[in-house]
Amino acid sequence: QVQLVESGGGLVQPGGSLRLSCAASGFTFMLYTMSWYRQAPGKGRELVATIPSVRGSTNYADSVKGRFTISKDNNKNTVYLQMNSLKPDDTAVYYCNAVHYLLERYAYWGQGTQVTVSS
Repeated sequence: QVQLVESGGGLVQPGGSLRLSCAASGFTFMLYTMSWYRQAPGKGRELVATIPSVRGSTNYADSVKGRFTISKDNNKNTVYLQMNSLKPDDTAVYYCNAVHYLLERYAYWGQGTQVTVSS
């Protein structure tokens, strides 16, 4: 059974940091492009960051460049999102996404984790 389980969300003050984790199971993790998306109240889902399956560079939304870092550990089947210098506009539910690097019909989503940036 495929599972993507996010953790690490919470309430943080502006300027603070959080690290999100997404633990994957039920599929061959290293063959999947992993991404983080977010959805703020009343808005559509936005791509935040992507890390390729094997080769290639990471990509970030302009709004988070220089503040967020995506990484993964293939031994732990886990992808991370380090978020620094958080702003109130970063408040959203953050979702983990996995897409097979060749067969895009194999795509999975996590249940999401809430990040709230507020003083």
